[in-house]
Amino acid sequence: MSVTSVGIKDQVVIQKDHFQGLLDALIKTGYDVIGPALQNKAVVYDHLTSIKELPIGWTDEHGPGKYRLVRRQDEAYFGYVLGPISWKKYLFPSQVTLWEARKNGPEYQLNKIDNNISKTAFLGVRPCEIHAIAKQDKILMQGEYLDPIYKARREKIFIVAVNCAEPGENCFCTSMQTGPRAETGFDIALTEVIDQDHHYFVAEIGSEAGAEIIGHIKFEMADPGAKTAAEQVSRKASENMGKKLDTRGIKELLYANSEHPRWDDVASRCLTCANCTMVCPTCFCVNIDDTTNLTGTSAERRRRWDSCFTLDHSYIHGGSIRVSAKSRYRQWLTHKLASWIDQFGDSGCVGCGRCITWCPAGIDITDEVRAIREGGRTAPASAAVKE
Repeated sequence: MSVTSVGIKDQVVIQKDHFQGLLDALIKTGYDVIGPALQNKAVVYDHLTSIKELPIGWTDEHGPGKYRLVRRQDEAYFGYVLGPISWKKYLFPSQVTLWEARKNGPEYQLNKIDNNISKTAFLGVRPCEIHAIAKQDKILMQGEYLDPIYKARREKIFIVAVNCAEPGENCFCTSMQTGPRAETGFDIALTEVIDQDHHYFVAEIGSEAGAEIIGHIKFEMADPGAKTAAEQVSRKASENMGKKLDTRGIKELLYANSEHPRWDDVASRCLTCANCTMVCPTCFCVNIDDTTNLTGTSAERRRRWDSCFTLDHSYIHGGSIRVSAKSRYRQWLTHKLASWIDQFGDSGCVGCGRCITWCPAGIDITDEVRAIREGGRTAPASAAVKE
């Protein structure tokens, strides 16, 4: 096929036996491919060169404070839900050196730090994760405070999305209007179709770069039957969502119930371990550490992920503002679902459910909001989350 044989919004079919061609085309075009792989009894993202490294035939079971891998009854390439690692790991690294200085005679010399990455293709980006990337784009690339490290990395990313077929128990992306089907923000979007006789991928082209990659692999134009099959996959996923979050007037609801007794209830269970913020694909709190060696001949400044659940995060001039678990959990949930809307125009939650899965205490954000809604002051009925 020629590169010009497909265009944006076109849909093509890639047979299972030809899927390796997608990885080969990305690698030959100069991309470092990162996608799902099995490590330490979990689905994580890692560097890939072969489809054999994908979690073929595996899925993951989720629940509040629960995650485990189990074998599937088929050989699905993307039959899992979500692992503990988000794409934030590569775009907004957990730790970077901002600058380094070494003593050169009587003066210090600043050394240039390269925090860049090569051209990278993200393979297997779920629709909710595309929305999470878009939220960080807005904050770190389009806002008042540009993050040059994020921007340099983000501009080199090629996104291969994979539409969801089987949501997990903790998924609620339909409530947040972030899935289960990718609509924008991708170069190629795949829907995996498996039945008794066929196993193939319907690929939608989302950009000129995506069309170029597809043009280098073996494919056929999607017929009405293939398109219908892909639509049915997304429809089934939407109808079988694990959880729901009522977002009607949620900002006003949380603002009106800052002293609701539910905050004390959740604080009695919360370990303030920060797991929820570490696995969240949108959280971006950081701390800055300045260090020197014992001889004073070198110094460096490092940025590392932090969390609003840590006592030191709100430390200002002699004390912390949020000293209790209650105040810290309330800050996190209210910022994520309410004040984030005031700051950035929409919710900070994409409904991925990671915060529920990896909470050791099994705290469920949808349950907490439901409890406040059922027993608290009522928000205006006309108010709604802006998406």
